[in-house]
Order: sequence, then structure tokens, then C-alpha cells
Amino acid sequence: MEISNKTVIVTGGATGIGRALVLAFARAGARGIAVADLDERGAQQVAAEAAELAPSCQAFGCRTDVADAAAVQALADEATRRFGQVDVFCSNAGIILRKGLDATADEWQRIWEINVMAHIHAANAVLPQMLERGEGYFVNTVSAAGLLSQIGSAPYAVTKHAAIGFAEWLEITYGDRGIKVSCICPQGVQTKMLFGENGERKGFLQEGSVTAEHVAAVTLEGMRDERFLILPHPEVLEYYRRKGQDYDRWLKGMRRLQEKVISEFGAIGKQ
Repeated sequence: MEISNKTVIVTGGATGIGRALVLAFARAGARGIAVADLDERGAQQVAAEAAELAPSCQAFGCRTDVADAAAVQALADEATRRFGQVDVFCSNAGIILRKGLDATADEWQRIWEINVMAHIHAANAVLPQMLERGEGYFVNTVSAAGLLSQIGSAPYAVTKHAAIGFAEWLEITYGDRGIKVSCICPQGVQTKMLFGENGERKGFLQEGSVTAEHVAAVTLEGMRDERFLILPHPEVLEYYRRKGQDYDRWLKGMRRLQEKVISEFGAIGKQ
């Protein structure tokens, strides 16, 4: 798919990968972009940036809690009212919880609602109109953790695996009816999630990390080719192959990596 003249929703669009996607879509000729985020002011600012970059692009920002199905539906309805239809839904919003068995049930529920259910809410909100037209595109920001795992965060590893599983099901079920699905699966990305609000966090994924703008550029390339896996870090595919070829060996390697991370950066969550 070429993004030119298409309409797009981007959740988590006020910062990071979401912001970079919005601006990349505007530059590529999208005719309408809905920028959604819990930070309404930030979403509106990014929408204004997009409109300045591409005056022909209609862009608006709004507050949306992606964990709320009704809110996601309202977002889709507003985008459809303004643009006539939604061609692409970028379900990008996500959170990380750096805990293991010490995570509470409420914390598990919250990360599940944002990292998994938000993708399901997005599909429920726009799939009917896409199926009626016989075309549509879901671009879900997941993580390499969905293909591999996440050292120091059980909730993140589990929810990202689930997000990949839902995207696979969506593609299998509706791919022959014109629905395309892509999963963006980077490793470290230079955002607040990786570095912290003030750059205070140190971690093993910072080495080799890429910019959000790089992720957006690779995403546009992946969408043009309609690839299911969009990998800003190409080496992730080799890691994934090794995992499938010899699961036990891969697990041993991950344990060694965990020991290295703990020795260099300290334990996160209960081991």
C-alpha cells in the first residue's frame, strides 16, 4: 500500500514512534490523519505539525484511552466523519511494566488492556467498514519482545506475544478479504520508554537503538511491500530463526543474556 491519499488513525501519536509515524505519513501524502493520545494537547500539537508539513493533509488531535473500547470506537467514528473512511489504523500506543512475579493483578490487567485489547478494539472499530470496501490496513506496533522475549519484564513479554498472536489471527482470517496486517517489531528505540523521562535509565537495549524516525521510515517501506513483520532491527529475524530452530539452545542463550544484564544493570522484578 502507498500511503498517498489515504486516511490514517495513529494512537499514541503525541510522542515517540507514534509522532514519527504521523509526520512520515504526512510527508508521504496522506490526506487525513487522526492523532490520538491520552495527552490531548500533545496530540493536537503533532496534528498541527503534520498539517504544517503537508497543507493538503487534514489532521486533528484528540484524547483517546485505547483501553476503552467505546473511546476507540468514538475515535474511529470521528475520523470517518471527517475523512469519509479509515484506510489505515496504526494501533501504536503501548506501555511497559518492568516487573516479574511482583506485578499485581491490577498491573497485569492494565498492561493487558493497553498492549493487547487496544488492538482488538481497533479491529472492532474499523474492520466492518474495511470489509465492506474490500480493503484496509492494520499496522500494530508490537516489539521484538513479541517474537523473542523481554529481560526483566514478564508483563511486557507476555502481552507482546499475545499482540503478535492476535495480529496473526487477523491476517489469517481476513487476509483473503482485502485486509492487510503489519506488526512493527523493533528492539531499542530512542524514546522515553527506553531512556526514561529525563534520560536517567540505563539498559542493554540502548546500544544499537534506533530513532523513532528510522522506525517510521522502515514502516512505510514495509507497508509498500505489505509485509507482516516490519523489522527496524533486521537482526531480529535471525534471532527468531534461531529460536525456532533450537528452542532449548535459544533459552540457554537468553539465560546467559539475563545474567549479563543483571550484572551490568541490576535485577528488575523478582527473578
